[in-house]
Amino acid sequence: MTNINILEAAIDLPAELIVFLFSALPIVELRGGIPLGIAVYKLEPWKVFLLACAGNLTPVVPLLLFLNPVSGWLAKRSRRFAALFDWLFEKTRKKHTDKIERYGAVGLFLFVGVPLPGTGAWTGTLIAFLFDIHFKYAFPAILLGVLFAGVIMMAASTGAILVANVIGGVFFAAILVFALGALVVQRVVKKKRSL
Repeated sequence: MTNINILEAAIDLPAELIVFLFSALPIVELRGGIPLGIAVYKLEPWKVFLLACAGNLTPVVPLLLFLNPVSGWLAKRSRRFAALFDWLFEKTRKKHTDKIERYGAVGLFLFVGVPLPGTGAWTGTLIAFLFDIHFKYAFPAILLGVLFAGVIMMAASTGAILVANVIGGVFFAAILVFALGALVVQRVVKKKRSL
C-alpha cells in the first residue's frame, strides 16, 4: 500500500476514530489530537477531550505491564540487548535518580501533564519503566497527567479558535498596525542617531 493509498484510507475513517488514533501516537499524543479534533474536524469539545485522553492512555497500560518482562526476555536471549539495557539503565539512573527519588509520582504527573515537547504519556511510561516505578503509582500519575494536559490543550485550542473567530480580523489589523508602527519608530530613531 502506498502512502497516498494509506492517506486516502485514513480520510475515509470517522473523525472520532482519527482523533483517537492520532492521540495514541507517540510524540503527537493528545497535544496534536485535541487541536485536530477542534480545529480540523469541528467536533464537540467534550467529545474531543474524551477521545483524545482515551487514545493517549490506550498504549500506557500495555507498555507499563509489558516493557519490563519483554526487556528481560530480550536481555536473556541476546548479549547485545543485555548490554544495551545495562548501558541505558546505568546512564539514565546515574543522571536522574536524585530527581526521581525527590519528586516520585508527583514529578511523573507534572512531567506528563505539562504539554511541552518531549513530555507526555509515552515518555512518562518510559520513565516509569527505566526507574522501576511500580504500576500502582505510575498509572495514576500518568492518568492524571494526561487529564491535566488535556485540560490545558482544550483551553488553548478552544481559546485560540474563539479568538480567531471573534476578533480575528481586528487582531490581525492590530498586529499589522503595530508592526508598521514599530518599523516607522525604528527608522525615526536611526535618523536621529545619524544626525
